Amino acid sequence: MDGQTAVVTGGTRGIGRAVADAFAAEGATVVVGARDAAAVETVVEDLTDAGATAAGIRTDVRDEYDVERLAETASKAGDSSHQGIDVVVAAAGVYHGDPGETPMTAESYTLVDDHWRTNARGVFATIRETLPHLNDGARVLVPTGSVARAGKPGYGSYAVSKAAAEAIARGFDADTDHVVWCLDPGQVATELTNDTGRDPESVAGMFVWAATDADASELDGAVLDLATWKRATR
Repeated sequence: MDGQTAVVTGGTRGIGRAVADAFAAEGATVVVGARDAAAVETVVEDLTDAGATAAGIRTDVRDEYDVERLAETASKAGDSSHQGIDVVVAAAGVYHGDPGETPMTAESYTLVDDHWRTNARGVFATIRETLPHLNDGARVLVPTGSVARAGKPGYGSYAVSKAAAEAIARGFDADTDHVVWCLDPGQVATELTNDTGRDPESVAGMFVWAATDADASELDGAVLDLATWKRATR
C-alpha cells in the first residue's frame, strides 16, 4: 500500500483501529475519523511514532459536513505527487444495548433512529462524500455481519441498519465505476459485541487483502466473508 491514502472511519477502536494500524504497517497514508477528538489525536500520534504518515479529524458520520471535511483532509494527506483517496473503510458503528438482547418489539424510536443514522446513513455519507476524491482503482470496504442477512432474535434495529448498509454499498457499486464491497469478518471482540469474539487484529489482514490483492472482478459488489479470505490467502 506504499503511496496509497486510506480513510478509516471509526478508526480509534475495534476493527477500525486494527485496520488503521495494519494499513499504516503496509505503508499507506492513513487518515482517521471518529467522534472522540482526543482518541483521534492519540491514534494519529501512535501511527506517526511508528513511522507512518497519518492524519485525523473529529468526525461524526451522522453529520455529512463532518464527513466532507474528513474526505477533503484525506485527499490532501498523501505525497504531493499522489493526491486523492485510494481506500475507504466505513467502520464507524454503534450498537445500543447488549448483543442478542435488543428485540425489535422493545426498541425505542430514539435507538432505532440512531442505529439508522450511524450504521446506515453514516455509510451512505462516508461513500458519498469521499466519492469525488476517489482515485482510479479505489476500493471502498464496508464491515458487516451475518445479522444483516440472517434473522436472529434480539438484534433488532441494529441488524436492520447493517442490512441497509449492505444495500447502500451495493447501490454505490452498481452506480459508480468504483469497487465497493462488504466484508464480514465474523464476530469480532469490540465494544459492539461486549468484547466477545476474535481479536480485531486477527482480521485486519482481511481488509489489507481486500484493499490490495483481492480480485475485484470476482468480488465487486459482493459480501466477502472470512472463509473466502482464508481460502485465497492460505
